[in-house]
Amino acid sequence: MKVTVLGASGFVGRALAAALTERGDDVRSVSLRDPARAAEAADGSDVVVNLAGAPVVERWTDERKRAIASSRVDLPRAFLAALANVERRPQAYVSASAIGYYGMSRTATFTETSPPGDDFLARVCVAWEAEAAHASALGMRVAIVRTGLVLGRDGGALAKLLPLFRSGLGGPVASGEQWNSWIHLDDHVGIYLLAIDGFAGPLNATAPQPVTNRDFTRALAAAVHRPALFPAPEFALKLVFGEGASVLTEGQRVLPVEALAAGYTFRFPEIGAACADLV
Repeated sequence: MKVTVLGASGFVGRALAAALTERGDDVRSVSLRDPARAAEAADGSDVVVNLAGAPVVERWTDERKRAIASSRVDLPRAFLAALANVERRPQAYVSASAIGYYGMSRTATFTETSPPGDDFLARVCVAWEAEAAHASALGMRVAIVRTGLVLGRDGGALAKLLPLFRSGLGGPVASGEQWNSWIHLDDHVGIYLLAIDGFAGPLNATAPQPVTNRDFTRALAAAVHRPALFPAPEFALKLVFGEGASVLTEGQRVLPVEALAAGYTFRFPEIGAACADLV
């Protein structure tokens, strides 16, 4: 199978490209910064996977918000418009999204059929997925991977947290009662392979056992054999990230109902085993 991966230089993209190559697929790694050129590169591919998007966990200035939205809405729109003109159009389009689609809640449980939220990230995700859905008008199967907190050795949140925890300076974020819907990078890649190989519609890329931030903190601290006594207070996070602090302080409980129904078996369904493997 020929697979074009947009955003393959990122944390998840590198792992996905390696997994595809290992199983014998022909992988083309392409930037989405030039949508027309990316469409040309996708000519003749069987599947396009779009992982591109500006970082979210930063201070949300107006400029940053525009960059977050544009990278997920405007660039894919231009890419699909250009893709309509290629001679050998791919058969499927797999787009990243995020569990931010559901909005933030400390009490609700979300599945793929839950309605979207109405905060900034939820609105971005709704628009992001709407652009991806336009690929169906080009005759392409469309799958959407709604990503949770991805844990891996070489990037993502864990790369930032481990130095603190190994120094004994880790601790819960804010109250610690907010949900962390996490996933091991190996399983995240596995769900993308499920989407690439034939799934259509939204897939929650989260482990089947979400945990509170406090329990996540305990599991990571146990894995590095250090205490976790230094919480990150909510006011300090808001000083650093502004409105964007909500990504860290609110959270949501999300279950991977569709992946399980499709027969996907998680390698790391439980946070303790995932942290032990990664550290």
